[in-house]
Amino acid sequence: MADVAREAGVSKATVSRFLNHRETLLSPDIALRVERAVAALGYSPSPMAQALKRGRTRLIGLVVADVTNPYSVAVLRGAEQACQEAGYLVMLFNLGNDSGREREAMAALASYQVEGFILNTLGRDPGVAAEALRLGRPVVLVDRRHSSMQADFVSLDNGQAMRTVLTHLQAQGYRHLLYVTEPVRGVSSRTEREAAFREGCHQSVHDGHALQGQTFESQDDPPELQLQALAEALQACRQRAAGQAVAVLASNSVVTLRVCAALARLGWQAGRELGVVGFDDPEWAPYVGPGISTLAQPTHDLGRLAASCLLERLGGLSLAPRQILLPGQLRVRGSTPGQTRTA
Repeated sequence: MADVAREAGVSKATVSRFLNHRETLLSPDIALRVERAVAALGYSPSPMAQALKRGRTRLIGLVVADVTNPYSVAVLRGAEQACQEAGYLVMLFNLGNDSGREREAMAALASYQVEGFILNTLGRDPGVAAEALRLGRPVVLVDRRHSSMQADFVSLDNGQAMRTVLTHLQAQGYRHLLYVTEPVRGVSSRTEREAAFREGCHQSVHDGHALQGQTFESQDDPPELQLQALAEALQACRQRAAGQAVAVLASNSVVTLRVCAALARLGWQAGRELGVVGFDDPEWAPYVGPGISTLAQPTHDLGRLAASCLLERLGGLSLAPRQILLPGQLRVRGSTPGQTRTA
C-alpha cells in the first residue's frame, strides 16, 4: 500500500479509502491517480488484512484425527461445500492420530483468526474444552465427543447402525461374531459401537437366535505385528465356532482393510471361510473379493450439518447444545452370503 501511495503521490489513508470502495470521498482526480498506481504496480490487497479490519475473517478451522482416513476426507468435503456456499473458507489441521496435539491445533488455527472450529478428533485430550472456552469461539464436534465440552454434536447413530448390522448377520445365519476395532478406551464412537455390539449379542439370547460375540482390539503396533495378531484372532474365532457360521465386523474402513489383509495372509476369502461387514463404505469395498458388505455413513451430510450448525452459532443462534444423530445405510454384498461354516 505504501508503494501505491508514493506512486500516486497521496497518503496511505487515501489509498485505503479507495480500496475500500469509498472513492466517493475522494476527488475524481485523486481517485484516478490511485487507480492508475494500483494498475501500474499490480497491487492486490491482502484478503486477510481486509477481513481483520472488518473484524471478520470468514475462516473456519477444521481439525481431523487422520486425514488418510476416508471418513475424514468425506466429512471435510461436506463441510467445505457448506462453508463455500456461505462465503467461508476452511483451514485444515491434521493430527495424524496424535491426541496430544489437539490443543496445539486449536491454538495454531486461532492464530489465523478462524471464527469457529469443527473438531473430528480422538477426544482424549481433557484440556480441549478449557482451550475452547479460553478462545471464546464456537465449536461443533463430529463423530467423537469431548468430556466436559458443551457443544453441538453431529454423528452417526452408532447404536442404530450396530443393530442394523447385527440383524442382517443374524438373518444370514451367522452365530459367532468377532468385532475388530482400534483401541476403544477414550474414543466415544468406538465405545458406543462396542457397547452396542455387546448389548446386541446379549439381547439376541431372548430372540431365540443367540449370537456369541467377542471383541478384538487391534493395537497401535507396527503393521506386521497388527496383521499377525489379527490373523491369529480370526483363526481362534473359527475354532471356537465349532462348525457354526462365523462373521467379522470391522469398526471402520481402516480396520476393514486390515481384516482383508489378514484373510489374504491366511489364504481365506471374505464370504467363504467367514462373513465380513465393515463400518464405512470406501470406494474399494465393492471390488475386494466378492464385494465387502458395509454400513455406509452419511459422511458428506455429517460434514455439511456440522458446518451449518457452526454457521448458525456464528450468526447469533443461542440454544442449548444440540445432538444430531443420522442413520447409516446397510449395503449388502457378497461377503455376507450366510451359512459360512468352518472347515
